[in-house]
Amino acid sequence: MTAADTAPTGLAQGWCALSLLHSRIEGHIERALQARHDLSVREYSLLNVLSRQHDGDGGHLQMKQVADAVVLSQSATTRLVTRLEDRGLLARYLCPTDRRGIYTEVSEAGRELLALARPTNDTALREALDAAARIPELAPLVRTVEAGPGPDATPA
Repeated sequence: MTAADTAPTGLAQGWCALSLLHSRIEGHIERALQARHDLSVREYSLLNVLSRQHDGDGGHLQMKQVADAVVLSQSATTRLVTRLEDRGLLARYLCPTDRRGIYTEVSEAGRELLALARPTNDTALREALDAAARIPELAPLVRTVEAGPGPDATPA
């Protein structure tokens, strides 16, 4: 085997760069949210996703949809919901039309915390992207993130 045989492919290098960018951004946001609001990135994401629910058709998310949106397993999402419920940031209630369904909604305290944490999240994200843009391997990915999803993208 030669050194060329073990050299990463362009695809592998791209994946490594994407993983590095994600890790840097998440770590920076995590530190900022923890320090200022005692929230993890996952907790913030869950509050953010659930805050966008509404009472109209398709307005309430099933736990699988929530899990997909916050990129966790259903069991990890349920544990996260329970933690935030214990802190008074979320509440669960039975679906009025289907007693088997359980909805989760952000409490008033959760909405207040989310409103305080959102600028922290946004500032930390901007800081992390600006820092990553100065790294040549990450700069193209930063530009892609900044461009946002294309017109055919479906929201999470």
